[in-house]
Amino acid sequence: MAACSIEDVLAKAEQDEAEKLKSITVQKELDLEFDIGNLVAYDVNRIDIRQFREQKKDDFLRSLARDNTQLLINEIWKHPTERVEEVIVVKLPEPTTVLPREKPPPKPRPPTKWEEFAKLKGIQKKKKTNLVWDDVAKNELHRLRNIARAQKIKVPGVGLTPTAQQSKTDLVRAVNVAKVSTASAGKFQDRLPKEKAPRNTGKKRKFQPVIGNFSNEKQRQLDLLKVMDSKKPRLDVNKAVNKQMREDDREESAAKFRKGGKKGRKGGNFSGKGKGGKGKGGGGKGRAGGKGQGPPGGKKGAGKPGKR
Repeated sequence: MAACSIEDVLAKAEQDEAEKLKSITVQKELDLEFDIGNLVAYDVNRIDIRQFREQKKDDFLRSLARDNTQLLINEIWKHPTERVEEVIVVKLPEPTTVLPREKPPPKPRPPTKWEEFAKLKGIQKKKKTNLVWDDVAKNELHRLRNIARAQKIKVPGVGLTPTAQQSKTDLVRAVNVAKVSTASAGKFQDRLPKEKAPRNTGKKRKFQPVIGNFSNEKQRQLDLLKVMDSKKPRLDVNKAVNKQMREDDREESAAKFRKGGKKGRKGGNFSGKGKGGKGKGGGGKGRAGGKGQGPPGGKKGAGKPGKR
């Protein structure tokens, strides 16, 4: 066994250490092409054939792969980083290289019998919706329509929202609005014993505009003057006929009432002055009961007996 000097051992140890701890700076004639999204680097530099032949193939390829990997790692850390669960990671960009599939693309699924029938008849599949019919929303919509119809406004998009502080007027108005918000628009809504009738709920008077179309105003004034200058009073035929019919009905009703009253008095007690007869036998000349139509033997109509 050949003797080894201390210098040779130290030199070999330094060489091994240098091999393990190579510099992160790698010099290349041409820059590599990187696809950081796929973690791929393309080395387009020319391979030194003499160096490849002089060294061992495995050592040469290992050294070349190490340098290219070092350049790829250097390029990766140039991108923005973030901390995730106490670990620093790099945000990779979108890949630029289209990689081939590992397996062939799947074949299209053959259509079912229903799909063939729908295609033949032209039936299109409707997209299902997650909306469900809500009866409460329907009633709310009817309520808002009734309110809008009563207030003569458009249907609001949302419900009535209360304010922070409501006055007496606001509360009364809210109560009146709630009453007319029923299905019958408040027609059959009961009132409280001492509840007052709501104000400003009747029909409003409509006035003609002061400015605007003067021809209509001129025509109205001319019609008024024509009525005032006419000698014959203006007669409303319908109104007169209705008035006469009401009077005829009233007279007919009064006549029926009087006729019915006479029939009801038949056979009643009526007073009449009887003429006492002085004739023989004490019989009076007049009939018992006098001139009255009451029955004979009446108290007030009885005649005085004659003297013998």
